Amino acid sequence: MTQCIIPPHMVESMKRRGSAEQREQAARLEAQAVAYRAEREAAAPPQAFLGARPATGQPTVTREVYDAGSSWDLPGRLVRSEGDPETQDESADAAYDGAGLTYDLFLQEYQRDSLDGRGMTLVSSVHVGQQLNNAFWDGSQMAYGDGDGELFLPFARSLSVVGHELTHGVVQFSGGLEYRDQSGALNESCADVFGSLVVQRHLGQSAAEADWLIGAEILGPAVTGEALRSMKAPGTAYDDDVLGVDPQPFHMDDYVITTADHGGVHINSGIPNHAFYLLAMLLGGNAWESAGAIWYDTLQAVRNPLVTFADWAAATVDQATTRFGTGSREALLTRRSWKLVGVDI
Repeated sequence: MTQCIIPPHMVESMKRRGSAEQREQAARLEAQAVAYRAEREAAAPPQAFLGARPATGQPTVTREVYDAGSSWDLPGRLVRSEGDPETQDESADAAYDGAGLTYDLFLQEYQRDSLDGRGMTLVSSVHVGQQLNNAFWDGSQMAYGDGDGELFLPFARSLSVVGHELTHGVVQFSGGLEYRDQSGALNESCADVFGSLVVQRHLGQSAAEADWLIGAEILGPAVTGEALRSMKAPGTAYDDDVLGVDPQPFHMDDYVITTADHGGVHINSGIPNHAFYLLAMLLGGNAWESAGAIWYDTLQAVRNPLVTFADWAAATVDQATTRFGTGSREALLTRRSWKLVGVDI
């Protein structure tokens, strides 16, 4: 399953409101996403869903970064392997560093050895396509476009984007969340949650200090907005003549029922995103510790690929109770956070 950082509703807005060149690029982007999704679904091996084992010994990250040379022939030419010096290619080095920081979060905080929990090599390709306005996890590796320089800048430069897309791999190898409706929105939300936590941990930011933005570094000079999404304030990330208005709700009262985007997975993810933000703020301190641990434990415990928001919320309370104890502050505040976004357990 190919999961892209740029949501379909944004691509559709580009097709309607952009310049002739932007409309053409958006149409190509849409066609490429469909083609890659079909290819990866057909090729997905049955062993793709592996139960993660607790890391043992002294696991270390293994990274490979390739230059696709503006083509779609992935992975491309190898430009940096684990332990190699910087390449002086900003995108290649950012992809390398971002993969390492994402690996460190999952290993050091949650004892997970890479995306599959078994030491999987982290493969990234940069300079994918010609001025590609997207980045994606294709089921086995990362791919980053360079952007068109107007709407979007090189995607690998955003650590939250790198963390988001690699987390799709963690979700995949944790048993998967079906990419449609509420389970799909939870898939996208988990990617946003851990993408943000990679940034916060790297910067040493508490929940109160973090900006809770996804993709703040990739919006181009022509865009009116601050990021692709805001976990702190869903629906406020951008208001742009070409990209449209951020459609994310933060409460179930505004849940969007649609057949587009696999049932609105990039839109309704604002609700669980905001629940996580509220929990992190209520708990205080470092979000990757208590709140992040609860979400990670839940991802490992839930075995229903079609889980609903209510199912996931109940499971987070169960995991908070298991980790921190019955009647614990963490368990009580987890329940409260979901209630505040309109998900009753």
